[in-house]
Amino acid sequence: MTAKEIRQAFLSFFESKQHHVVPSAPIVVKNDPTLMFTNAGMNQFKDLFLGEATVKYSRVADTQRCLRVSGKHNDLEEVGIDTYHHTMFEMLGNWSFGDYFKKEAIAWSWELLTEVYKIPKEKLYVTYFEGDEKEGLEKDQEAYDLWKQYVDESHILPGNKKDNFWEMGDTGPCGPCSEIHVDCRTDEEKALVDGASLVNADHPQVIEIWNNVFMQFNRLKDGALQSLPAKHVDTGMGFERLVRVLQDKTSNYDTDVFQPLIQFISDKAGVKYGADEKTDIAMRVMADHIRAISFVIADGQLPSNNKAGYVIRRILRRAVRYAYTFLNFKEPFLNQLVPLLAEQFKGVFDELISQQDFVQKVVLEEEVSFLRTLSTGIQRFEKYQATNHVVEGAFAFELSDTFGFPIDLTELMAREKGWSVDLLGYEQALKKQKDDSRAATAIDTGDWIVVNAEDQSEFVGYDDLEIETEILKYRKVKAKGKEQYQIVLRQTPFYAESGGQVGDTGRLEDHSRQFWVDITDTKKENGLTVHFTDILPDNLEGKFWAVVDEDKRILTEDNHSATHLLHAALKKVLGKHVNQKGSLVNADYLRFDFSHFAKVTDEELAQIEVIVNQKIRQNIKLKEQRNVPYQDAIESGVTALFGEKYGDFVRVITFDDHFSKELCGGTHVKATGQIGSFKIVSESAVAAGVRRIEAITADKAEQFFLDQRRELGHLKALLNGSKDLSASVQALLDENAKLKKEIEKSTLERVNNLKHEIVHHVRGINGINLIAKHIDLQSAEAIKNLAFSLKDMIDNLFLIFTTEIDGKPGITVMLSDHLVKKGLNASNIVRELGKEIQGGGGGQPFYATAGGKNPAGLKTVLEKAENFIPHHQ
Repeated sequence: MTAKEIRQAFLSFFESKQHHVVPSAPIVVKNDPTLMFTNAGMNQFKDLFLGEATVKYSRVADTQRCLRVSGKHNDLEEVGIDTYHHTMFEMLGNWSFGDYFKKEAIAWSWELLTEVYKIPKEKLYVTYFEGDEKEGLEKDQEAYDLWKQYVDESHILPGNKKDNFWEMGDTGPCGPCSEIHVDCRTDEEKALVDGASLVNADHPQVIEIWNNVFMQFNRLKDGALQSLPAKHVDTGMGFERLVRVLQDKTSNYDTDVFQPLIQFISDKAGVKYGADEKTDIAMRVMADHIRAISFVIADGQLPSNNKAGYVIRRILRRAVRYAYTFLNFKEPFLNQLVPLLAEQFKGVFDELISQQDFVQKVVLEEEVSFLRTLSTGIQRFEKYQATNHVVEGAFAFELSDTFGFPIDLTELMAREKGWSVDLLGYEQALKKQKDDSRAATAIDTGDWIVVNAEDQSEFVGYDDLEIETEILKYRKVKAKGKEQYQIVLRQTPFYAESGGQVGDTGRLEDHSRQFWVDITDTKKENGLTVHFTDILPDNLEGKFWAVVDEDKRILTEDNHSATHLLHAALKKVLGKHVNQKGSLVNADYLRFDFSHFAKVTDEELAQIEVIVNQKIRQNIKLKEQRNVPYQDAIESGVTALFGEKYGDFVRVITFDDHFSKELCGGTHVKATGQIGSFKIVSESAVAAGVRRIEAITADKAEQFFLDQRRELGHLKALLNGSKDLSASVQALLDENAKLKKEIEKSTLERVNNLKHEIVHHVRGINGINLIAKHIDLQSAEAIKNLAFSLKDMIDNLFLIFTTEIDGKPGITVMLSDHLVKKGLNASNIVRELGKEIQGGGGGQPFYATAGGKNPAGLKTVLEKAENFIPHHQ
């Protein structure tokens, strides 16, 4: 079976068992502060397990894109080295939300593996949870008894808490699990060692392929286990491992999931796959990493220097480093794999083929940038002077952190010079950075404390800005030393930060309206609307008034609706390729990132502004449609954003059916006239193929025009009420240019006179011609020209100038090439002399400058000049 057939067989099997097949959620997580990336199939269903969202389908099946490169589940350093770890992988899953439990999950997993995929039963081993006395958890006897119906008891193995009790993290849904392992060894190997002894022993050919998790607890902050409202099934089968087993390969990389990419790399590198372990690892790393890189970018996360963007940049750079070091790819190559990958996933994850050009260009730009950085790092290493032939750990870490060098590349370059690397020092520097990073981002979250009987929290803020409500639950959170509280309301008018729109602020007033607490922010966590406060109400029981800050909400809506008009205008002016790549919408301004590969010209920006303002003046009424079937919305021509997770029913926001029609959960103006006016204030590049427009609307736009008018009036006054400002300013510029030329001519004459005068003040010391003089010139460029002129005129020159320009002291050191060859260094000398003026500087061995704060030290600089001349030449 091909990989595509294997995937489809799984989905079809569970469809036949009344499961609803759902699409993969984006790999980039947007509404869960505990996760950057989807790292398990269950992530998108977390709110269902916790009972915080309504279950639409009690049985679900899917294939989910997952990424594991950071945090608890971090496999990055194993990727490419072994045969079965990956950055991005597919997790085939079947789910039950309060429907079936252990009996069906076990029966169906056995049926699929042995009857549909026809894996020989004797190859399979299953595990069950043996219990844990400390936790007060009993052995999972039910799972054991169920497996006995299908599997010989010698192939049913007990597992400890580490292997057979699945937990999402330190807190959250968890439960006992039952894994299925497959023994892929040869008959000869099996005869020597019993497969049972190799289960969960990290044997490369005895591997876990499926895990049935029986989700029945919620782990609290204090470590206690609380029963979930309903029992659930959460299963996950590693697609790449399954394909390997069914295609009878010894490595995931030998299957048709990876081989098309590996063979392409092999052909282009001119290196046979299988010929050498080092080049094989490099090819595997590239084939694996391009999958993660491409899908993360397609899902809306661009490489950057922080958070999720930094993680994906690290993965990309790791792939480029392997290609550069082991396959001799000195030019960008990784991006060429994107079209091949997009074609491979066509009909499975079409997000990539839809954005193939964009993703490829982003990868190319990152490669170009990193290869430049890599080259700089290599030059830095070549200049490094190792003490006792040992590269300091701190320097090795700098190469890794700043220039992207893996420690093994630093070791390789060190060995070529006969050096070693202080690995302990490197590890200490790495640990310190990780500890500092964790401390900076650490959030201490308490358990939820229920105030009123749990119920679904409902958002009513599309229609109301003030409602009567109750507190359902609250918890304490501590981040960066500050304590806050998070509150969940039964009904809330507060919009939670999402889709680029900031969360609402406002007040939670007691029923008498005499006391209140400020709501400082509103965010989503796994679909739950969470309100932030610095303090709690004195009495949490009873009714409250939830009141949104109306002025802030209205201004935010002005900017949000303007982004929709801007998006449509950009498509009209620049082309249909334009797609939103990110946005920020608050009460002050809007920021809109979009795909486009050239700077937007002033003429295009003016055109875009005109279109948006025309639509505002037309006062187009908002057409809002709620609970529209997703497929119906897409077929109607609506704009959907890549990387967003849409449900089966969506909300459609339309401003003129022929202009702007988008899927959006944000809040909007009732008619475009409310926006008032729209003004673009900046256009810039964000990343390869991504531009950013910042704009203002409503009162901020009005203030902008008032400020411009005031500035214009002031300018007119300065120009004596000139009616033609352009002509007046041009006349001033022309006059200024003329005066500059006259000053330059005068300065040049002064330099010529000075150099002939200075030649007569040269002092000969030990065969060196010393000039140490204070120069009264008010141009740094003129002083430089004077120094270079004297260098051309005088052999063995040792020159030190002191200067004072606009009250700031300066030092210039110039050395003849002969003196530099003798070991003198202008940069070192100027740094030492710079201390006298409370400053510093540097430059080249023959020419260097310094600036400082203390003009009084200039006299000492000239007195010390002679000290730098060597006694013997």
